[in-house]
Amino acid sequence: MSTYPHPIIAREGWFHITVAFSIALLVHLFLGWLWALPFWLIALFVLQFFRDPPRIIPSQANAILAPADGRIVAVEKTQDPFLNREAIKVSVFMNVFNVHSNRSPVDGVIKDRWYFPGQFINASLSKASLENERNALWIKTDKGLDVTCVQIAGLIAKRIVCYANPGDRLARGQRFGFIRFGSRVDVYLPTNTKINVNIGDKVYATLTILAELRS
Repeated sequence: MSTYPHPIIAREGWFHITVAFSIALLVHLFLGWLWALPFWLIALFVLQFFRDPPRIIPSQANAILAPADGRIVAVEKTQDPFLNREAIKVSVFMNVFNVHSNRSPVDGVIKDRWYFPGQFINASLSKASLENERNALWIKTDKGLDVTCVQIAGLIAKRIVCYANPGDRLARGQRFGFIRFGSRVDVYLPTNTKINVNIGDKVYATLTILAELRS
């Protein structure tokens, strides 16, 4: 998978940011600052949505890192619908004010990738994992363990971007995709994994250690 220098502002937003600021500027020039104020606020919102700050990667070898910024909405034993196995699911819900860049939770090779069209219900709901538009990656870690990482569109999100493909190698914390305007990321882990987060916890992509793999 190709990489690019860290952008600070995600490249997925460059077009939207340019359009938003151009409209605000034109309204300001032709109608004045009062008419332009709502457009400037919208432009600033778009800019903050597409921010993509660099992150320090924890050195702990068995760490499973948060794949996204947001709030934990599920920690449960369930069936991994992609690998047909029992697993622990940890779900991160991203609201419109979170950073929406998605990063790999582990070091490993992508064994497969699946995309499913679907609905756009509220991503904080449990049924979003199976009913919403989603893109799933099966990652085989360096120790041979399986991790499934699933990008899920939300109520407003209409675009899932994933740059990773089968055969690619991902490093922990490596950027692999983006979801626009509110969404969710599910991670399915082996059942003997030590979980470090609880429902309601705030987490940060790459910085937060969600769990620890046991070989």
